Amino acid sequence: MNEKKKSNFTGSIGFVLAAAGSAVGLGNIWRFPYLAAKDHGGVFILCYVILALTFGFTLLTTEVAIGRKTAQSPLTAYEKINPHWGKLGILACLVPIIILPYYCAIGGWVIKYFFNFATGQVKESAADGYFGEYISQTGSPILFMCIFLFLTFFVVYRGVDKGIEQFSKILMPILLLLIIGISIYSLTLSHTDASGATRTGLEGLKVYLVPDFTGMTFREFAIIAMDAMEQLFFSISVSMGIMIAYGSYVKKDTNLMKSINQIEIFDTIVALLAGLMIIPAMYVFVGTEGMSAGPGLMFISLPKVFNQMGTTGSVLGFLFFLMVIFAATTSSVSIMEAIVSSIMDQFHLSRQKSTILVSIYGLIGGLAVCLGYNLLYFELPLPNGTVGQILDLFDYVSNSCLMPLVAFLTCILIGWVVKPKTIIDEVEQGGVKFRRRMLYIIMIRFVAPLMLFFMILQAFGIIF
Repeated sequence: MNEKKKSNFTGSIGFVLAAAGSAVGLGNIWRFPYLAAKDHGGVFILCYVILALTFGFTLLTTEVAIGRKTAQSPLTAYEKINPHWGKLGILACLVPIIILPYYCAIGGWVIKYFFNFATGQVKESAADGYFGEYISQTGSPILFMCIFLFLTFFVVYRGVDKGIEQFSKILMPILLLLIIGISIYSLTLSHTDASGATRTGLEGLKVYLVPDFTGMTFREFAIIAMDAMEQLFFSISVSMGIMIAYGSYVKKDTNLMKSINQIEIFDTIVALLAGLMIIPAMYVFVGTEGMSAGPGLMFISLPKVFNQMGTTGSVLGFLFFLMVIFAATTSSVSIMEAIVSSIMDQFHLSRQKSTILVSIYGLIGGLAVCLGYNLLYFELPLPNGTVGQILDLFDYVSNSCLMPLVAFLTCILIGWVVKPKTIIDEVEQGGVKFRRRMLYIIMIRFVAPLMLFFMILQAFGIIF
C-alpha cells in the first residue's frame, strides 16, 4: 500500500497548523508590510481583508476539497477530477518545483543574519553594502542554503504525522508568540531624528491601519487591489499545489468548512501582525519612505533599525530572525511536500526516496540561485518592467505567471466543466453546512476568473 495513503493528519488542529504554517512564510513577513506601506496604508489592508473573505476563501476551499476528494497530490488530482484536465496538474506541480531552490537560498540568508545577531555582529549587518557583498560571495551563501535545505529535508523525510504535523504543533505557537511580542514592542518605540522631529510607534500604527484615499485615482486603486490579490497567493498558499497536497491528508470525518475558516482567520491575523511588527518600527526610525521591497526590507532596512536601538535592538533582531527562520521553514516544508507527494503518487516511490530526490534537486537549483549573484550573474529585462537575475526570473515565472494561470484554469474547471457542486458536495460531507455556498458559486464561476484574467494581463505588462 502506498505510504501516502497510510499517512494522515491526526486531527483538524494538525491540519490547520500545518496549513497556516505553510502560509506564514517570507512572503508575509517581507512583502505584506512593504505593500501596506506603499499602497496608502489602510487602503491595502481593507482590500486585502475583503479579498481574503471572498477571493482567497474560494481558492482555498477549492484546493483543499480537491485534495481530500481525490486523496491525490497536485500532479495527479486534477486528472481524477476530470481525465481531460490532467495537464493542469503538471502546471500546478511546476510552481513548487520552481520556488523550492530560490526559497532555500533566501532561507540561507535568514540563517546567516540570525547567526550574525546571535554572535553580536549587529553593526556589521547594518553597514551600507553588507547584504550585496554577502550574496555576491561564493562560499557562505551556499553553506547556509545547505543548512536550511537540510532542515526542510529532515521534517519532510519524517512524514505527515511524525514530521510536518509535530513540527507545526511545536513551532506555530512559538512563532505566534514571537510575532505578538515584537508587534507590541514596536508600538512602544519613539525616536527623535537629526531635524528634531519625533516619531512614535503609535503614529506608525495609524499610518499602517488608517486608509488614506487622498488624491487616489481609479488606476491607483486597481493596482492596490491587484497587489492585495497577488499577496493572497502567498498568504494562503494557493496555486502552488500545497493545499491540494495537505487536503489529501485530511480525514473524511474532518469538518472541512470549520478547518478552512480557521486557516483563513489564522492567516489573516498573522499577515496583519507581520505588518504591525515591522511598519511602526520602520516608521519610527526611517519613515515610510525608508521601506523597500523584497529582500531589501528584511536584510538592509531592518538591520539598520535594530542597530539604532542599541542593546535592545540586538536582542530584538536575534528574536526576529529566529522567528523568520521558523516561518520560512514551515513554508519550505510545505513547498517540498507538494513535490514529494506528487512523485510518490506518480511514480509510486517511497517517501524516503522521493524526499532524497527532491532534496538533491533543491541542492542543485539552490546552487544555481546562489551563483546567480556572482559566477552566473546576468541581467534580464522582464515583461513586468523589472530587471532580474536567476532568482528574480524564477520568482517572476512562478508567482506572476504560473500561479494566476493555475488559479484561473482551476476556476474554469470547477466553475464551468465539472460544476461547483463537485466541491460543495465534498465540503458538505457528514452534514457540514456550507454557509458561504452562494458566494462560492458566484466567485468560482464569474468574479475570480475575471480578476485572475486581469492579473495575468498585468504580469505581462499589458495593463497598468
